[in-house]
Formats: sequence, structure tokens, C-alpha cells
Amino acid sequence: MNKDARSPFVQVRGARENNLRNIDVDVPRDAMVAFTGVSGSGKSSLAFGTLYAEAQRRYFESVAPYARRLLQQAGAPHVREITGLPPAVALQQRRGSPSSRSTVGTLTTLSNLLRMLYSRAGTYPPGAARLEAESFSPNTAAGACPQCHGLGVVHDVAEDLLVPDPSLSIREGAIAAWPGAWQGANLRSVVNGLGIDIDRPWRRLRKKDRDWLLYTDEQPSVYVEPEEGRVDYGYQGTFWSARKHVMHVLADSKSEKTRERALRFVRSVPCPECHGSGLRPEALAVTFAGRSIAEINAMPLAEVLSSLRPVARRAKADAATSTARSGETTEVAVRICGDLVARIDVLLHLGLGYLSLGRHSTTLSPGEAQRLRIATQLRSGLFGVVYVLDEPSAGLHPADAEPLLDVLDRLKAAGNSLFVVEHDMDVVRRADWVVDIGPGAGEGGGRVLYSGPVAGLERVGDSATSQYLFGRAQPLDHRPRTPQSWLRLRGVSRHNLRDVSVDIPLCVLTAVTGVSGSGKSTLVSQVLAEVVRGHLGLVPDEPDEPDGTRLEVDVLDVQDASGVESFDRLVLVDQRPIGRTPRSNLATYTGLFDAVRKVYAATDEARARGYSAGRFSFNVSDGRCETCQGEGFVAVELLFLPGTYAPCPTCRGARYNTETLEVTYQGKNIAEVLALSVDAAAEFLSAVPAASRSLETLREVGLGYLRLGQPATELSGGEAQRVKLATELQRARRGHALYLLDEPTAGLHPADVALLLRQLHRLVDAGNTVVLVEHDLDTIATADWVIDLGPGGGDAGGRVVAAGPPAKVAKARRSATAPYLAARLARS
Repeated sequence: MNKDARSPFVQVRGARENNLRNIDVDVPRDAMVAFTGVSGSGKSSLAFGTLYAEAQRRYFESVAPYARRLLQQAGAPHVREITGLPPAVALQQRRGSPSSRSTVGTLTTLSNLLRMLYSRAGTYPPGAARLEAESFSPNTAAGACPQCHGLGVVHDVAEDLLVPDPSLSIREGAIAAWPGAWQGANLRSVVNGLGIDIDRPWRRLRKKDRDWLLYTDEQPSVYVEPEEGRVDYGYQGTFWSARKHVMHVLADSKSEKTRERALRFVRSVPCPECHGSGLRPEALAVTFAGRSIAEINAMPLAEVLSSLRPVARRAKADAATSTARSGETTEVAVRICGDLVARIDVLLHLGLGYLSLGRHSTTLSPGEAQRLRIATQLRSGLFGVVYVLDEPSAGLHPADAEPLLDVLDRLKAAGNSLFVVEHDMDVVRRADWVVDIGPGAGEGGGRVLYSGPVAGLERVGDSATSQYLFGRAQPLDHRPRTPQSWLRLRGVSRHNLRDVSVDIPLCVLTAVTGVSGSGKSTLVSQVLAEVVRGHLGLVPDEPDEPDGTRLEVDVLDVQDASGVESFDRLVLVDQRPIGRTPRSNLATYTGLFDAVRKVYAATDEARARGYSAGRFSFNVSDGRCETCQGEGFVAVELLFLPGTYAPCPTCRGARYNTETLEVTYQGKNIAEVLALSVDAAAEFLSAVPAASRSLETLREVGLGYLRLGQPATELSGGEAQRVKLATELQRARRGHALYLLDEPTAGLHPADVALLLRQLHRLVDAGNTVVLVEHDLDTIATADWVIDLGPGGGDAGGRVVAAGPPAKVAKARRSATAPYLAARLARS
């Protein structure tokens, strides 16, 4: 055995992934190692892009070449050598799976156990045949409801979409879903010929006639005499109901524009056959502990545990004397219930008892999804592996973070190593070892400032982490403001908010706090947003399925709202991506690229050639490289090796054709400008006011390290949110705006949080109102007002526990936030 194999360290030599500067570092095994540094410094490039990627590559090399083709493989990292690296498991922050079939139950594998329980130990109706486990899954042919194919929802029309204005008559276009022009006129003639008054307001027609016009499958053929004003000779045609017309267009139309119009009249509703469960009737007829599997899937995990635990205990007591081959008192029930109870107990310990097994993964926050994966790993019993975690505390209330850290300690105690990318200083203090990357971000980072026990980081003067970890950072200089007036909401009901009344102060910064699932995002991102949208006459922002159909959401009920007239604008800043394809980037989203293209179009060379600003867009055929279609890269298929992307052989990654690149401004072509960082571009484009203003704002929110041409798909949720905020800040607007932000500090280093907070307070000083959902105690402590929801999550939450300045909320007895906020205020 060589010396490196006996070393207790993972030894990295010559790491050059992304901005890492050929670094060498030793990281201990069998320990909790925190990777720290400002946002964009290179932490994730070392932990995930280098260490985890190399562990995954080595594992795939042990797999048969043919099998490798079936696996999603990452490319080999840019590193000279890594020794002492065990197998690795990555637990990254990411939004829920885009599949509408992915649920909490499938993420945690609890659904597999539950299906087995119902198959082998359920109570069947008399004479019913025993079902296999897959018959209790909506994702299999044996179990899926034939009407909705297991989705639990069907896409159908609704009267309020088909007829948006019931005060109109049919002649005036009440049935908006019907086609226009000649075909629509024919349908109106048919209706008139059938004896239905097409000049009477829709709401005054008989319900029987309204339902027939919208939903009937009948298609009577009618000859209609020519109407006055029409130039034809009458119409012999077939009637189409509004629903039948919409469904016909969606099924048969080849026009994308026509299909998009038809989708406006369709929304997803619970399947009437399976009532949203996605299962066949024979599966729903089987019960355990008096409940169907659909009822268990809809219950909060805390209630599921309460239902199964006594059954498991009773079954265990009865199993010794039972002679039955199946049922709730057999050995099968004992073992499966025992396993389910143990697994669910871990989820409750992590503060996830408010979730249900049937909740779609697309509705989970990254923090919730990661805790579910951590709980699953804890039960897996793996030994000797490296768990690489991406900010496990992000998006967690301090009360939820404590049990999470206990679980991480249990993973380490089981003989595993924990490599944790983290910004929370309380988590860093719990680590055995810290690797600090920096000192800055992007090109200003990528160096190992320190690697060793946590206490030693205090002596590193260049480290931003050291300043916050050991209390040397300067606090934000801020004087609390007094509310100017109030937005008062009464009788609010949505999700777990039940008849809640809340007062939102205006012209101040308000932090909405509470444990996970207490109703914070519902109040801010849904209720407040919809109330203000309604006042401003904006189109509701409804959630969509991947196919574009609109989803039904819990009905919003607000009995009274006063003060909403104070707002002239609404700005909702969330962590959703700023673009879905690599063609969307920082420069295009902020609008500064328009100014840059105009600068190039104004050069003497461009004018001589007749180039307009459009020529300098990589999305336009005149200016882009045709080999890669302006992408800058081409896909390379390597059979059983990982597929990869290579720079385009024609433009070498520049994205433009040769003629376009011949035009320069101050010695640089358009591709070279896109390759600049925000910091470098701010200096290069200082003489271009429209671009300079955008660039300075991006720097002020801590994004100076990003490249102008950096694809939107490469930005984290926190970076995307700051880009949106910077885009809004650069717009010189007057009036009173309401800014709503959902966890703006998630995924940010404390140094970046300080930059962000200065910008948010700038917005308030300019006469606006800022309301943010927040867990970060430093941010909450600088707020003017705090609204704490709770006291728990799910059904145990949804109430205003405390409200007032931070010092007042810190004294609230029933608040889960209060003790942590009190400790934070005491430190300052």
C-alpha cells in the first residue's frame, strides 16, 4: 500500500476547474469540512466540479461500457491528480423535478413501501382479487386511472375562461373561445337558427342553453337563411360547442399560434373519475387502517405517522397468534409499518411533518427537497462515502437548521465524510475543518486562502469569511424607520392561511419570518402580489404546467383590503431563472446589450458595410456563425463515454461569423465584449451611459464577477434574483412601488448579503415599500418591521404570531423566531 492510500486526507493537486487557479489542497476524510468564500469564489467548483465529478468519473469507469451509455455522465474535471478520494454522493440545491409525476413519496421512496403495504396487508372488498404493488401506482399501466392516465388532473375548459365577460351577448362575442371572422359568424347563425337569442346578454340566457352551447357533443346540421348584412347565400353547416372546438384545435391544428390561443381556455382540474388520485377504482377500494392509499397520500406526514404507529404496535402484538395469510395483523404489516414509521420519523425530526406524500416535487423549495434527500440517505446505511452538500441550511429557519445539523452529525458518526459548501456562519462553526476560497469572486477568486481547523481562519486577514465568522465585520449603519401608513388585509384565506388579518406597513422594509411551511411565501408571493395586481389591473400570474396549461390553485379569499391604492407599481423578485436557454444571458436580460450593439452599429466600419444593430445579435442569421447557429459550441457524441460540448470549429466559440467580428470598438470585437466580466466591462464601456448605468448597478449588488455573455442557465437562484433586482434598480422611475422578494439572501455569503441590504434600503429611502420573506437573522435584525407567522408549519401555522419592530418580536413568547432573533440582537 502506498503512502497516499494510508493518508487520512483527500489530496487535490492542480485543480483548474472554472476559476480555480491550479490549486493544491488537502481535505480530511471522516470529518465535516466546510467550503467557504464569497459567492462566485470557486467553492462549488472545488467541491462539486472537481471532487464530486472525479468520484463520479471513477465510479462510471467501473461500469460496463454499454451500461454507461444509459447513464447521465459528467465530464472529467480539470485537475492533475486526486488521491485518497472515496465514493461520493452529491446532495445539491435544485428546484423540484419538472415531471408532474414526481412527488414527496417518490423522492423519499416511501411510496414504494406504502404500495407494498396496501398490496400485501390491505383490507380488500369481499370477493376482490389481490392486487400487485404496481396497481397502487399512478405511474404504471396497471394502476393509472384510464381517464387522466395517472396524472390526477385533466385538461379541460371552464366557463369563466370560455366566457370571460358574461355581460356580452353571443353576437358581441361572449363565447371568446369560438373562432372569429367567417367561421364565427356561421356558428352565430346556427345558434340563431336553433332559436337561441344571440342578442341577449350571456348571463340572462337559460342555464340549460348556456351549458349546451359550451359543452355539448351534439353536432346538429342546420340550414340558415342569409342574415341581413351578410353577403353569402345562407349557410348549411354543423354546430360546434365551445369545448368541442377548443379540443379539436388542440388535437388537430398544426398552427402553433392557433394552439396557443386555444390553451387560453384550458386549465388543469382534478380528474372527475379518480378525484385527483390518479388511481383506478379497484386500487382505491383497498384500505389500511380504515383509509385508502389516496387518503394517506393526501395527509400531512405527521398525521400519517400517527395513523401507522398504533397499527404497527397492535399488529406486532397480534402477529404471534395470528394465522391469517394477509391483513393488518400479519408479520408483513409489522415489518412494513415499522420501516415506514422509522423513515417518516426522520422527516418529522427535520421539520417536514407538514408535507404530504402526494405533494408534487415541483412545489418544493430547494431546501425542502434537499432535506428529503438527506433523510433518505440517513436510512440508506452507507459507510465510508463522501457526502457533498450544497448549502444544506439555505432557505431554513434557524429552528429547522438545528435538527438538520444533528442529522449531518449522525451521517458523520456512521463513518462518512461531509464536504459542505456553506455560507451560514453557525454551520461553519460546527465544522471540523474549513477550506476558504477567495479572496474575491470570478477572476478575483479561485485561490485557497486557508485550509485547516476553523479557529485558524481568524488569522487570515484577506478572508471575508473570517471577518463575519469572528465578528470583525462592520454592521449595517441603519436607523429604524416609522411606517407612513398601512396596507390592511382582513379575512385572508389561501393554503394554510385561514381567515388571517395582517397589517403591512408602508414606506419601510418588512421581513416576514417563520418556520418552513408557516405560510410566508403564500402571504407575500401570492396574497400580497395578487391583491396589488388586482388593484393595478394586471393579469394574474398563474402557475403553469410544463405543457403550458394553467393549474388550479387554492382560491384566494380576502374579505377586505385597504391601503392598496397607495401603490403605483408592483415588482416581484423571485429566484426563478431569468432564461430557459443559453441564448438568454446577463447582457440580454438587463437590456445593456441593446446599447452595446448600437455602439458597434455606429462605428465607421459598420456604417461603411451597412450593418445595423441587429447584425451584432448572435440570434440573427446575418451576424451569427451558421455552423453553431450562434450557440458558440457543438455537441459531441462519444458513445459509451460522457457526451460533451466542444467549441464550434468555425467560430471557435465566438458565436459570430467572420465578417461581424471584423468590426471593432476600442480594439475589441463584439464577442470579446461578451467575454468581459461586469467589472472589466464597466471600465471598457464607461463612455456608454446606457450600458454603464446597468453595469454599475450589477456591481453594487455584488455581481461584478459575472461575464456579460454568461448563459442564464448557469446562474444560481440567488444570482438570478440579484440580476432581476439590479435590472429594476437601474430604471429611474417615480411613484410608490411595492417590492416583494422571496428569500433574497438564500445562497449568499454574508459579505454579499451586506451589499444586497444596502440596495434594498436604498429602495425604501427612495419612497418605496419592500417586503421580503427571510430566514437570515442579520437581515431580519436590520428590518424596520417584522411579521412572524406560525407557530409551526402546515396546519400548525398560517397565523400571525407577532408583529412589530425586531426588538419587540424578539420578546414574543409563542414565536419560534424570537429566541434566535433575541440572541442576534444581543450580539450587536
